[in-house]
Amino acid sequence: MSPFFIPFHIGFLLILALKIHLVMKIISYNVNGIRAAINKGFFSWLTAVDPDVVCLQEIKAMPEQLPLEEFEKAGYPYNFWFPAGKKGYSGVAILSKHKPDHVEYGTGIEHMDFEGRNIRADFGDLSIMSLYMPSGTNAVRIPHKYMYMDDFQNYISQLRNERPNLIICGDFNICHQALDIHDPVRCARVSGFLPQEREWLGMFLDNGFVDSFRHFNKEGGHYTWWSNFANSRENNKGWRLDYALVSEPLAGKMQRSVILKEARHSDHCPVLLEIDHSPSPDSSGILAR
Repeated sequence: MSPFFIPFHIGFLLILALKIHLVMKIISYNVNGIRAAINKGFFSWLTAVDPDVVCLQEIKAMPEQLPLEEFEKAGYPYNFWFPAGKKGYSGVAILSKHKPDHVEYGTGIEHMDFEGRNIRADFGDLSIMSLYMPSGTNAVRIPHKYMYMDDFQNYISQLRNERPNLIICGDFNICHQALDIHDPVRCARVSGFLPQEREWLGMFLDNGFVDSFRHFNKEGGHYTWWSNFANSRENNKGWRLDYALVSEPLAGKMQRSVILKEARHSDHCPVLLEIDHSPSPDSSGILAR
């Protein structure tokens, strides 16, 4: 027998071991209107970046208003849409190359679900949620945002009893730390950087989540949203509002998390998370490429 001969069963196990340690690519993107993003080359960008799962926020459209066949052609035959009750407003979606075991539309909390704020897809023991948190644009919406924050915390605390391996991707409409915003002094009284909002996000993380981008990058000057005024994007006067939060049981599987600032289909840019999705032998989870 050749010293280089590998028995078939051993070779098969080696191949299997390599396969189950591949990386799953997840993108979170507030597109500020999916139809407008499509007109700006969204599909070409999507096929070039080639993620496994895409969490969209602020889709501002009903499914019947969209070219769903184009999403399939781009490689996402499994696309799930949860629009707001009000047309042209809010809404979230998940695009996937792989068929999930279950899709949860909303949270069962009326004020959240009417505005199309949450959708979740389960792949085996892994759950991925797309979230669009309300902004506090005026005196009426700030209390509404605080109500959402409290209700969402309670909802997630209960959900994690059933789905502990949870990734929450989305626009939280909050900058957590001073290095997440271009001018922390002048913006200290602006919703999105109010002390109560920042404290809530800090407590949310402390209750069992990891900010994937900050896990790999501790520097300032990295943002995901810019105002459309005063050349804010060109001058990098931005806010980091978009996150991929990973529950602690998955933290050791994170491979990379970056902001894709070159994408320009929206006033936001996407966040990419790469995570090792190695299902257990009795799991029905997908195998990433």
